[in-house]
Amino acid sequence: MKLTPLADRVILKMQETEETTKGGIILTGSAKEKPTVAEVISVGPGGVVDGKDVTMTVKVGDKVITDKYAGTKVTLDDVDYVVVRQHDILAIVD
Repeated sequence: MKLTPLADRVILKMQETEETTKGGIILTGSAKEKPTVAEVISVGPGGVVDGKDVTMTVKVGDKVITDKYAGTKVTLDDVDYVVVRQHDILAIVD
């Protein structure tokens, strides 16, 4: 199965992050709040959305920061993805 986003939608794969506390304890992604850094897996074509012309500015492979509660979670082949609208992406990480 394959996910293909429509209009201004973007498919993201959330990145698990580890963080070490000052005391040396490693916190995995599941021990913290929902991570907000994700990798762009697929990008919709853009076009006219809600009467406005939308040009897609993200591309496959970009690392992005999203709004913490944005999007719809989808599980496909035991992999978790999030489908968001492009305007829910806050920044591209270089």
